[in-house]
Amino acid sequence: MIVMKFGGTSIGDAAAIRRTISIISKKMRSKPVIVLSACANVTNLLHQTVEYTEQGDKEKSEEIITSLRDRHKNIVDELALGIAAKRPTPDTTDINNIIDKYCNSLWTLSKAHLGGQIPDADKAYMLSMGEYLSSNIVCFMMNALGIKTSLVDARHFMITTPDYMCATANTPEVAKRANSIIEKAFKIADVVITQGFVGVTMEGDPTIMGRGSSDYSASLLGMVLDADRIEIWTDVDGICTADPSIVPEAKGIGKLSYEEAAELARFGAKVLHPLSIEPAATKNIPLYVLNSMNPEAEGTVVLGGSCIFDGVKSISYNENIRVINIYSPKMINTTGFLTKIFSAFEKHGVSVDMISTSEASVSVTVDASASIDPVTAELKRYGNITVDRDKSQVSIIGKNIIGVKGAVAAVFDAVSDSKIYMMSQGSSFLNLSIVVDRPEMVSVIRKLHKTFFENGD
Repeated sequence: MIVMKFGGTSIGDAAAIRRTISIISKKMRSKPVIVLSACANVTNLLHQTVEYTEQGDKEKSEEIITSLRDRHKNIVDELALGIAAKRPTPDTTDINNIIDKYCNSLWTLSKAHLGGQIPDADKAYMLSMGEYLSSNIVCFMMNALGIKTSLVDARHFMITTPDYMCATANTPEVAKRANSIIEKAFKIADVVITQGFVGVTMEGDPTIMGRGSSDYSASLLGMVLDADRIEIWTDVDGICTADPSIVPEAKGIGKLSYEEAAELARFGAKVLHPLSIEPAATKNIPLYVLNSMNPEAEGTVVLGGSCIFDGVKSISYNENIRVINIYSPKMINTTGFLTKIFSAFEKHGVSVDMISTSEASVSVTVDASASIDPVTAELKRYGNITVDRDKSQVSIIGKNIIGVKGAVAAVFDAVSDSKIYMMSQGSSFLNLSIVVDRPEMVSVIRKLHKTFFENGD
């Protein structure tokens, strides 16, 4: 059995869906379980629908819902016309009724909560409609092509915590339910399709697991099903040595360790969701990152560390961060001071990425989107606080970086013309990160990439 996840661009229109089905049809012998995202940009539009609903803007909310209905029906029509050249034109009545049903439910909820705060469970339901629309359409198309396909509602097995808008999977419950449900589905089909991103509480309330979490859904499903491999199909040729939009000379990476891939995801690389690595690593399942627009490309495979050589693999970044500096002579020879500082971040729900300490100061980085005013107000009880804004974090990722001779010297040499505000090496020796001025970020990334990947060594 294999688990194959297809992102929004892989099913963004009729042509993309045809390519995706062609990819799936070549994996039939492996009992593919397909995890689908919403079609490209649909989740963004659903977020706008939620916002307009709460603002009381009925016209704009209904306009988006109507456009979503029309877009998905147009995809169905185009798919049906494509089939007609080889087979009888399929009856699209049922799939169009399903599209109407989901869009009508959006209208009903939007009207019910117009001008008021939408309860999180209802909001999660509204934001999940993209996955249900796309999965029903792909299932319809595959069956119309003669591929026996069963559609399984992810909320029958993806049990989560009641954190409706950013839920965490209850792995034992998922494992208990998923195996029997998927096994039953395969008794009447050759392919099983389900949704990523969505879940349900033990009490049956709808949840979602956060933006981009379909990767995590697929990896978790692969783990509980003991899949032979997990494939994440996207619109890039695997993971690269840098973001190709910043570094045109970036090269594809054939192999990465689970730990390296997790560090890349955590430090800004957007190809994989940060939570998607752990489930695959738990069962040592190979995780492939592949391009549905170019299925012949080798892509990247993520494996156990024993299969991966030491050295720098990629340059990652977080473009917009803040550095919070805490200075206090009270820290010297004092126990428990750091506990007080970090309890303030925990109390206000602000996640810390990098940390640098000395006898009398602590510097940390946080994402610029984090609300830090309550944190800094509390930290003023312990010392002088300054905040450096408009900074970027650049991270050099690779296995056993400490063993790469001259790596630190190479970093300093590459950024000798730039001001470095912080430098931190992870305790796992998987990353070496620096903080620079945001306008300098692109230049720094290009210099580092040239140093580590373009010098011919």
